[in-house]
Amino acid sequence: MSSQTLAQAPPSAPPDPAAVPRIVPQRRVGQWCAAGLVLALLALAVTSVLRNEAFQWDVVAEYFTTAAVLRGLGLTLWLTALVMVLGFALGALLAVMRLSTNPVLRAVSWGYVWLFRSMPILVQLLFWFNIGALYPTVLGVRTVDLFGPVTVAIIGLTLHEAAYAAEVVRGGILSVERGQVEAAQALGLSRWRRWRRIVLPQAMRSIVPPAGNMLIGTLKGTSIVSVIAVQDLLYSVQLVYHRTYQVIPLLLVATLWYIVVTSLLSAGQYAVERHYARGTAR
Repeated sequence: MSSQTLAQAPPSAPPDPAAVPRIVPQRRVGQWCAAGLVLALLALAVTSVLRNEAFQWDVVAEYFTTAAVLRGLGLTLWLTALVMVLGFALGALLAVMRLSTNPVLRAVSWGYVWLFRSMPILVQLLFWFNIGALYPTVLGVRTVDLFGPVTVAIIGLTLHEAAYAAEVVRGGILSVERGQVEAAQALGLSRWRRWRRIVLPQAMRSIVPPAGNMLIGTLKGTSIVSVIAVQDLLYSVQLVYHRTYQVIPLLLVATLWYIVVTSLLSAGQYAVERHYARGTAR
């Protein structure tokens, strides 16, 4: 066919829309049936909880904001914040020691993490609570006077959290590519500026999610200090139901407060994660 014939050929007609096959989404009948079943079971469970008079929701409302419960909640929040700050401070030091070229520092850091991750937190608390049996006096002061229940709780929880925080911080530092540090060295940045401007901001993307989980876990884990008579949230409601014998509603008071606080912490964790994830593909 000549070029003149091609030039004189009429343009092709647009396709008829009716002739184009319509794309029909796949019907996922099984998934919708499963979703409906889950919603039905959830509705039954919620209805059962709300309408069961044995839960005594009026008693829950009565004690939810009492002074004793709020004091216990305040001590729980204070203990959680203090343990997290001290635990991550010690954990960061242990992580730097673990990444050091000095074999002694690496061995000490590894041994600490191995020991305190191997011991249950309840065993650690009971050990520190009875430390007076090993050392009756410290610096001329009776150990029982020096290590009260709150002090024992802080020491035990901090040493426990530091072992896990060390691994979280170490993992975050190792997640930063070596080329980033080498590029900063080539630009002549000092060691402190490299850590502050290059390593730490990138490491925080890997540190924040597990650190947030640790914070929520520590908040709930503080309830274990009730075994050594620290008047946290759980111990406070225990004091009440030992007097009134209203066990279930008082436990619900503690449960609801834990749910409220952990929900707020989860929202804060999400905001911090978004802050450090800026400029990265999610």
